[in-house]
Amino acid sequence: MKRMINLKGLLLSGMMMLGMTAFAQKIEGTNNPAIDNYSQSYRLGFAVNGGVTTGDYFNWALGGDVRFQYDLTKKTSLTLTTGFTNLFGDGDIKDLGFIPAKAGFKAFVWEDQFYVLGEVGAGFAVTNNYDQTTFIWAPGIGYATDIIDISVRYEGMNDFHADQIALRLAYGFKL
Repeated sequence: MKRMINLKGLLLSGMMMLGMTAFAQKIEGTNNPAIDNYSQSYRLGFAVNGGVTTGDYFNWALGGDVRFQYDLTKKTSLTLTTGFTNLFGDGDIKDLGFIPAKAGFKAFVWEDQFYVLGEVGAGFAVTNNYDQTTFIWAPGIGYATDIIDISVRYEGMNDFHADQIALRLAYGFKL
């Protein structure tokens, strides 16, 4: 189990480093009007999430989230994500609802629409007398336009014994 957590952490670290190093760019003095004239902006997105769990206690997950995004450059952004996710129990196991609070880094890697994203944060259990808080880490890939964002992510949750592979469908807009 410990080896699996180390492997997951290495994967997330690698994706975040790829995004930060490969796509970092100088904003001023590049002689490239597309970069020199770029104004940083804020975005807000509302999403529905659905996924399958990888643990033994829960079968699937369903939730919604709100993501605040600050565009550092045309190709890189910082994100803050929260919402609610319900993990549906298997058999006699009660459902687990939790509120995630995650911060992340998004890097557009192809055509200014395809991206990689890494998020870390906490999940706060809020239903059925669960009283745990867990560390959450979530690498993902996605496709975004001016108004839609479709992504797939692996979300690791250390203390809930139920990681998930989730699909996120979002509507977003500039603030």
